Amino acid sequence: MSVPVDEGLLISMLLKIMNAKNTVEVGVFTGYSLLTTALALPDDGKASLSNSPKIDVHVTAIDPSREAYEVGLPFIRKVGVEHKINYIQSDGLTVLNNLLTNERQEGAFDFAFVDADKENYMNYHELLMKLVKIGGVIAYDNTLWAGSVAPSEHEAKEDTPRDAIRKLNTFLASDSRIDLSLIPISDGLTLCRRLH
Repeated sequence: MSVPVDEGLLISMLLKIMNAKNTVEVGVFTGYSLLTTALALPDDGKASLSNSPKIDVHVTAIDPSREAYEVGLPFIRKVGVEHKINYIQSDGLTVLNNLLTNERQEGAFDFAFVDADKENYMNYHELLMKLVKIGGVIAYDNTLWAGSVAPSEHEAKEDTPRDAIRKLNTFLASDSRIDLSLIPISDGLTLCRRLH
């Protein structure tokens, strides 16, 4: 599903407050959150740090479905932010592992947004805790899962995505490496600020 407008606006504001320059998005779908992120980054795709050369500003966008990504591509082009996006057609775990092992990107990202296969949220978390810098933020979408993450005595069937979200929420609540906020916007947005 696509990120709703109010959630996109919140993410955009957060990125601007953080002065984010380098972000990663796992699970792009049709690209609304990607568009929101790219629009929040500096307009020229470059950022000057005091007494430093300009650095590239971009979103590393990962999704296995090029077809879904291309649905939103005309809008990305229309507003002129395609140059900020590095789209990679692949599964998230492969790319994140590659960013760590082959590209040596540990601590290189200011912000990560995850809206992908829920069963891998825990695996993404461990990789992103290495890729996102100390003080950076990891955002997980759908962490309320239509309210079904709260246990019910009448649960009749197994729901693997819901169970994976429950496991993530329980784990994050006790993860001493992060500050945590679960925001009841849309289907739930969890923000994790990396402490160490």
